[in-house]
Amino acid sequence: MTPARCADASAAAGEQLAGTAVTVANWLLVERRGTWPRDVSAALAEGEPGSESLRSWLDNTPSSRLLFIRTPRAVRGERLVFVVHSTETASSTRRIELGGLEELAGVDLARDGEPFDAPLVLVCGHGTRDACCALRGNVVHAELAAHVPGESLWISSHQGGHRFAANVLVLPSGIQLGRIAREDAASVVGDACDGRISLPHYRGRTTYPAHVQAAEAVVRGTAGLSDVHDLTLRSEDDARVELGSADGRLFAVEVERLPGPTLPASCGAAPEPQDAFRARLV
Repeated sequence: MTPARCADASAAAGEQLAGTAVTVANWLLVERRGTWPRDVSAALAEGEPGSESLRSWLDNTPSSRLLFIRTPRAVRGERLVFVVHSTETASSTRRIELGGLEELAGVDLARDGEPFDAPLVLVCGHGTRDACCALRGNVVHAELAAHVPGESLWISSHQGGHRFAANVLVLPSGIQLGRIAREDAASVVGDACDGRISLPHYRGRTTYPAHVQAAEAVVRGTAGLSDVHDLTLRSEDDARVELGSADGRLFAVEVERLPGPTLPASCGAAPEPQDAFRARLV
């Protein structure tokens, strides 16, 4: 019998994590309290507080994505916005403090804000989108509250990949993790904040497309490379990826996209074939 929850079904089928991270270079994180709509794009509707500024930033920023964030530690009246640039070779985070979301109308999201030097840890807990994210994500967020300081830890809206809950995204490094259990959360996320990757939980780096993520995971597993800066992308096409290591080695990987197991992408959805990758060193 197929497990009722999408995350249980994915784990039971042995669905691979590598190559399932989203591909985004620029993130806009907006603190929005209360219950979120199923789709954060509702915030872009005309008349919503700050919608024009949000739409303008998304329209003019390549490879960009909006996430809502919230925290039980919220300060009354204050709203925070983080603008994050995350690529393989360059990253930055700007923090913008607002009195309310309506103040976004007077903010230049492309330039305003103060540098924020700590990692941001985003745990997907978007309950109106998927039950697994709500159930597992909130448990992991509560566990991390004693380990991740202050403004670094947030519950986020849908990151992609409900069936890999609990999902954690660490920015600006772009390390996306899945199937995080409460008992592993502090050590695995702590390592990611320090730039070290736990391969059993590694979905990929959001700076790469999916097939490169799959190739990178194979190289890391084979060569024992866990630091986020151990590898850089040298070249890629749909079938071949070349990665260079910090110590001068070059790794060539053949990658093939395959049909993965037939699973529901989220709780309540009909089962459908999911993508998978076969990656091997050559």
